[in-house]
Amino acid sequence: MSRSSQFIPDAAPARVRRRREAASSAPREARRDGAAPGRAEAAGRALSREVAARYTWAAARLALGSIFLWAFLDKFFGLGHETASADSVLNGGNPTKGFLSGSVGPFSGIYHEIAGNVVVNVLFMAGLAAIGVALLSGVAMRFAAAAGALMMVLMWSASLPPANHVFMDDHIVYAIVLIGLALVKAGDTLGLGRRWSRSKLVQRLPWLE
Repeated sequence: MSRSSQFIPDAAPARVRRRREAASSAPREARRDGAAPGRAEAAGRALSREVAARYTWAAARLALGSIFLWAFLDKFFGLGHETASADSVLNGGNPTKGFLSGSVGPFSGIYHEIAGNVVVNVLFMAGLAAIGVALLSGVAMRFAAAAGALMMVLMWSASLPPANHVFMDDHIVYAIVLIGLALVKAGDTLGLGRRWSRSKLVQRLPWLE
């Protein structure tokens, strides 16, 4: 037997081992290839839900912002929707007297006493304007949520019990939504929230974020 032929018996098992290894690795590769599209599809669905949620919260922010700002504009200028021109602030109208004078419930005595007070009027009108602008622009969401929720709860307490429920009405719903807007940073989508949070003012005073 030649010297070169001595290696032939050993070469065949090596080829067999390589073939077996290739055959055994094929199912593993197939499983990995099959799993990758599944993971990518799941990640795509999760991303789609996240984007939809962000834009839904942004829409809720813009809707509430328009409610607050419209209330301010209508009461200040007397646009005729809820406030007649003669009753506008510009024409000497009193934006809180009518509502607070008609307060009912356990806190009505307090609200009757402060109805039409100049300080109350100023705080009420300034709150409507500031909350509306903050919500529409997406800045100072913590302030907008806290101030807006407080205003809604106070208005709720001025008309207890609610007409259509034992204790729940739209003021409480608005207060809950306002808190949610701040928690999810709704001002970052369709708003200036990210730019505002990076400003020097917010860096010095984080509570303004």
